[in-house]
Amino acid sequence: MKYNNMVEAVFINRPNRFTACVEINGKEEICHVKNTGRCRELFLKGARVYLEKSKNPNRKTRYDLITVSKNGELFNVDSNSVNKLALEYFKSQPEVVLCRPEYKFGNSRLDIFAQTEKSKILAEIKSVTLVNGGRALFPDAATERGVKHLKELQKAVREGYRAFVFFIALCGSAEVFSPNVKAHPQFAEELVKAAENGVEIRAFNCCVKPDEVSLKDEIPVELL
Repeated sequence: MKYNNMVEAVFINRPNRFTACVEINGKEEICHVKNTGRCRELFLKGARVYLEKSKNPNRKTRYDLITVSKNGELFNVDSNSVNKLALEYFKSQPEVVLCRPEYKFGNSRLDIFAQTEKSKILAEIKSVTLVNGGRALFPDAATERGVKHLKELQKAVREGYRAFVFFIALCGSAEVFSPNVKAHPQFAEELVKAAENGVEIRAFNCCVKPDEVSLKDEIPVELL
């Protein structure tokens, strides 16, 4: 997916999870952060960042923070991008005859519903920005909502659906994916349980440019 009207800036700080203070051509500006995760390993003072200028003149913030450079590597931090990438992926599969976002199942709203001639598919998509030594880790903080979704997907399998969790590492250096046991042991345990109960766990890395992100390679999944 492609972004438009990009501006280069320098990261200063993050007052709260929704905004960041950046410097553009020597002037401080508050921009919107499209990722509620902590991203502490990326949002470092002095980091080079790339912003997309909004087309809406009435917005309180004129820019969205999209891409961060860390040690020369680019990371996409737009958590909405993974849903769009996964939707494109499912639509590109020749056997898929129907695909749409946001599907209510049980007590949750899951990210993607797809259908083939033989099966109905539910998928939950997770944005991954924490990568250590080539290992992509999720979550970076406790996520009760994530645990709930894993339980819903197991229920879906019992009801005859084919169910997936996609973990999309928004950088190119991720070589393997694992659940982040340290950040949330319960999520890691539930992910193992989901895999044992028929939920398909898949992971990908991405090709990231300042103004663009696309799926690159599928990478191995290593659970507990």
